[in-house]
Amino acid sequence: MAPVYTNSNGQPIANDVFASQRGSGAFGVFEVTDDITDICGAAFLDTIGKKTRIFTRFSTVGGESGSADSARDPRGFATKFYTEEGNLDLVYNNTPIFFIRDPTKFPHFIHTQKRNPETHLKDANMFWDYLTSNQESTHQVMILFSDRGTPASYRNMHGFSGHTYKWSNKKGEWHYVQVHFLTDQGIKNLNNEQAGELAGSNPDFAQEDLFKAIAKGDYPSWTAYIQTMTPEQAKKVDFSVFDLTKTWPHKDFPLRRFGKFTLNENPKNYFAEVEQAAFSPSHTVPYMEPSADPVLQSRLFSYPDTHRHRLGVNYTQIPVNRPTAPVYDPHIRDGAMNVNGNLGSAKNYLATDVPVQVKQYSLQEDQEVWEGAATPFHWKCTDADFKQPQKLYEVYKKTGQEKALAHNIGVHAAGADKAIQDRVVEMFAKVSSELAENIKKEIAAASK
Repeated sequence: MAPVYTNSNGQPIANDVFASQRGSGAFGVFEVTDDITDICGAAFLDTIGKKTRIFTRFSTVGGESGSADSARDPRGFATKFYTEEGNLDLVYNNTPIFFIRDPTKFPHFIHTQKRNPETHLKDANMFWDYLTSNQESTHQVMILFSDRGTPASYRNMHGFSGHTYKWSNKKGEWHYVQVHFLTDQGIKNLNNEQAGELAGSNPDFAQEDLFKAIAKGDYPSWTAYIQTMTPEQAKKVDFSVFDLTKTWPHKDFPLRRFGKFTLNENPKNYFAEVEQAAFSPSHTVPYMEPSADPVLQSRLFSYPDTHRHRLGVNYTQIPVNRPTAPVYDPHIRDGAMNVNGNLGSAKNYLATDVPVQVKQYSLQEDQEVWEGAATPFHWKCTDADFKQPQKLYEVYKKTGQEKALAHNIGVHAAGADKAIQDRVVEMFAKVSSELAENIKKEIAAASK
């Protein structure tokens, strides 16, 4: 009996502070549909029709295990490609931007999405105090509080890199790249009231929807696109390509299709294959690398560090995280739960007396130039940060979404103190006086 109790006592694992324990996942296949070898030399992209096994995990950001799938929250959208050159993780969201561009703000921001340490309740004061004090978040808040903040299912939402990456071809030429996964099922959302009702009647609806769709053969798929920008173009745009709060205009940087992925296999065990799945933008392959985006740079460290805390130092040996290609690193050995043979008798450095046969890759010939002068403007919130939110509001007005935006913000902000409510109205007045007035009315109506 003792082993039964001791095993049960140790079953829960640590929560992921920076992401959500509330997730769903499935295996599938990625297929190259269009040639982009002029942009990227990665082997899994080198032939039209080439297929690569993948695993995708969806989640909320602020949710805990057991929380409602319908919560108003960004959705994480991470895909692991088991390529012949090792694992590639694309760790995205269902929004093309995010709340911050200064990585030092991320721990502060993420804690405002969690529970108040005194009351252990979600706190509208914490939520809106942070956002109104860091108004570069306005663009993302306007997406979050549209009905896109409550997707009808994981199958009915897009995925975006948000960050800018650097992809190189085999000639050594490189481009800045942003990636878009556009759902082939079409965008479908819930309104605020529908989302609230589902939270009570079926909090697991998104997990149920994804699992049942795949089980009956209704496989969801997404078409993959890139936007590309040359270093010369990056110098001429009126925003920083490293700014996570900005989108690239499609008219200037059109979408270019390169593939499609389909989820066609449910996990056999949720804990083993979904909860233990570990993604990081630092898990990459040759010819794909991070840019100088400061938030992306911080994620390169913070994600693996979280996984080591949550799953152990050898988390990459867990089957769902293990590369299918042979990957050799003499420094990754020992530690708790090392179960892959620990590289046997191989030396723990790159020895030259018994050389290891490794594939050689051409080095990047065209180097990126760092310009420190770009740094100061990057952090301060200015009028320029409201240009894209203003354009987005005009889109909402043309498509009849402006009332839902004001309603959703007003209902949520009504839970905050009056002083913070006033700050919310003041912030959105920088987008539109009409929007600010409508939010004010919605706050008053929800406060009665």
